[in-house]
Amino acid sequence: MTFASEVRNAVTPRAALLVIGVLALQLLFIASYVGALHHPKPKEVPFGVVAPGPAAAQAAERLGNLPGEPLDPRVLGDEAEARSQITDRKIDGALIVRPEATTDTLLVASGGGAALATALERIITAVEQPQGRTVRTVDVAAASDQDFNGLSAFYLVIGWCVGGYLLASALAVSAGARPANTRRAIIRLAVLALSAVLGGLGGAVIVGPVLDALPGNLAALWGLGALVVFAVGALTLALQSLTGIVGIGLAVLIVVVAGNPSAGGAFPGPMLPDFWRTIGPALPPGAGTWAARSVAYFHGNAISGSLQVLSVWAVAGTVVTLAVSSLRRGNGTVGKAVGT
Repeated sequence: MTFASEVRNAVTPRAALLVIGVLALQLLFIASYVGALHHPKPKEVPFGVVAPGPAAAQAAERLGNLPGEPLDPRVLGDEAEARSQITDRKIDGALIVRPEATTDTLLVASGGGAALATALERIITAVEQPQGRTVRTVDVAAASDQDFNGLSAFYLVIGWCVGGYLLASALAVSAGARPANTRRAIIRLAVLALSAVLGGLGGAVIVGPVLDALPGNLAALWGLGALVVFAVGALTLALQSLTGIVGIGLAVLIVVVAGNPSAGGAFPGPMLPDFWRTIGPALPPGAGTWAARSVAYFHGNAISGSLQVLSVWAVAGTVVTLAVSSLRRGNGTVGKAVGT
């Protein structure tokens, strides 16, 4: 047998396609992460301005005309309103102008992302210095001392996402990518749900009581974690039902390649390029990271949208998995619990 024949026998067309797919994922991973994170800069950050009389509109106009449009300023009534809007996650910072003094106050929220809070401080300082004014920064939703750069929520959610698609992948590897019938699809979904509950609890306990990395309600984090794990796992099961083992790669493409760099972890959404800023909130890592930070630092405010996103992924994945499995031959046959 010639070497060429040996290669043809050893590397089947299916294996060649899988190798090409892995190579594509590798290159997309590099392009996505580097593309999203290599040059972060604020763009149209929701920002409040408080000042007496016409000075407020003048300050807002000046900030809105900064080169590159880093801020999207809006005039607010007073400091209390500014603090409230930051806590409600409607804006990411605010400048309180006091014309009678030489020092203004900048309100930030490092719990929503330390990189953004630092960028706002740098921008406002650069604006104030030429006018002979200084800035005092007040962190109204500060990240925990044990939560460096406010990254713990992001890493927690990434861990939950990894658990979701690895669990679904393990079921595929051990018992076949496609459930043989609806009964077995239901069993897989039940196993996923149970694991999601345990994984959500474990993650919440680790970042809370064990490491003291995140404050916030333990039960709320537990529920969020269970939803994240199940949503990602259901998505992976659905893709596997549709495409077989290739579904694992597709899940990695959606959750890891597209989802992780756009999640707002290291750099919150307003600092990401337009593409990643747009897709981030619609993907499980981004929705989960936003929700986890809301639970930890913002009293659970502005969380409903993220929970809806995660719920849609969970429901869609479940429906597709059940629908596809119901069309397979042998539906209703009896077999091993998670077999094909």
